[in-house]
Amino acid sequence: MMTRIPGHFCFALVAMLAGFAGHSQPASAQLFWDWGGKEESNGSGRELVRFNPKYTPGQVIVSFGDRRLYLITRAGEAISYPVAIPREQDRWQGVTKVSDKKVNPAWRPTPDMLRENPKLPSWVPGGHPMNPLGVRALYLGSSTYRIHGTDAPWTIGTAASKGCIRMFNRDVLDLYPRVPVGTKVTVTWQRFEGDGGGYAVSASGPAGGDASAEGRDSGRSSEPSGEPYSEQAMQRRRLRGMAPEDYDR
Repeated sequence: MMTRIPGHFCFALVAMLAGFAGHSQPASAQLFWDWGGKEESNGSGRELVRFNPKYTPGQVIVSFGDRRLYLITRAGEAISYPVAIPREQDRWQGVTKVSDKKVNPAWRPTPDMLRENPKLPSWVPGGHPMNPLGVRALYLGSSTYRIHGTDAPWTIGTAASKGCIRMFNRDVLDLYPRVPVGTKVTVTWQRFEGDGGGYAVSASGPAGGDASAEGRDSGRSSEPSGEPYSEQAMQRRRLRGMAPEDYDR
């Protein structure tokens, strides 16, 4: 048996649905929400610098003192990237090599992390805007340490991690194709800026030769290089117990 619906009820229902439709967000708006804004707001800080010519081209040097990562491009020259370094109690130094590379790496907390913070998710898929490893990761030797992107760009330039080296996503997209597996990586407390024994003095401004189109290395196109630098993103992370200074390696 069919029941007639009053006309005024139909009108109210249509109006309500139209209101919901007016508040729905397109995919681009959701991307803006998750990744924190337009192209110009994305974090980056790479620059071309003069560097001590005794260092061999092709190697990577991470300076805790400078809070910079240097990629030696040729004798006397390097690309310098700002990084977040480990907290004081988690710092280490030594010489290692890039043992693996991953596009959109998944993240799992270690048992120690879960004991410290039971609210942590057991797994965050690669490519998710709340993935602590960001969009790319370079694995160092047989350790659990990595050079990687981040979902917490406000930590770049600080001592924040538990051993890893964090970069802006845009910067790790640039570094990734320049550094093959087997690249020598030196991690040191030594300073290279100013009077610290080396001389990483600014040369000609922003580093040229943008290599962010690294599909040639991985066979896959780059993901959005925006950063989740928004109050909403930070609030979501706090609700899940994911503080930027204590939950990734």
